[in-house]
Amino acid sequence: MLPIRHVADLVGLHWHTVKAIDKQRLQRDLPAPEPTRLRRLMMDEFALHKGHRYATVIACADTQQVVWVGEGRSREAIRPFFEWLGEAREQIEAVAMDMNSAFDLEVKDQCPNAEVVYDRFHVVAKYGREVMDRVRVDQANQLRDDKAARKVIKGSRWLLLRNADNLKPEQAVKLEELLAANASLTTAYLLKDQLKTLWFADDEATARNVWQEWYDMATSSGIEALARFAKRLAPYLQGILSSARHRLNTSVLEGMNNRIKVIKRMAYGYRDTAYFFLKIRAAFPGKVR
Repeated sequence: MLPIRHVADLVGLHWHTVKAIDKQRLQRDLPAPEPTRLRRLMMDEFALHKGHRYATVIACADTQQVVWVGEGRSREAIRPFFEWLGEAREQIEAVAMDMNSAFDLEVKDQCPNAEVVYDRFHVVAKYGREVMDRVRVDQANQLRDDKAARKVIKGSRWLLLRNADNLKPEQAVKLEELLAANASLTTAYLLKDQLKTLWFADDEATARNVWQEWYDMATSSGIEALARFAKRLAPYLQGILSSARHRLNTSVLEGMNNRIKVIKRMAYGYRDTAYFFLKIRAAFPGKVR
């Protein structure tokens, strides 16, 4: 509950001693995951250190227990998890992830009966970066001679990216005024909301129809960034449609990442990654089914 340094000062021991005791406690007391009980998984990456060093966390989608954490985010980096899984690989039904080709390829290679489910949060966030931000900047650049209007559009990033339900009344009014004054921003914003409905379709046939309607509107919108995004998203369609059969709670992934950031921040970072990974597993012991 406290950083090691604080505990060391409290009990009068060297911080190395406190850390060694805590690490041994975790190694002794953490329950070993049971691979034969796993059916649906969630995979995500998080920043391990500055300088684009990452680690991968894999959790059970049904119990929210973290079952494995490893350094790296390549196929080779996550392969030890599947080796640990052993014959239980054949019983995995679905794996939720972002559009990480390394995760995708390794899951398909290792788990013959598993369906990949692409995470809604990551797809919509990617839309925000590649479409909403691009359209907003392009529209602002067209208003170089109108500094006041240009400033409004340049400062509207968070209004356009946040869910409308999370806006305060005065923010909702600003958003409505902004969209009323700019057709391209309105088109991109409305298609962002319609894209989300893919993950809430009642069945795969309905989701496919929604996708076709969305894709046709995106590619014929006349907005280059939007059409380009739609074409890049098309090869990932099956992983999106899979969400109609496997209702994985995608928000859990982001919640876990936020908690991991808190664990790392409390310790001012970890030099011992094995200890850090034990801390993560301890933070997500799972729920009783």
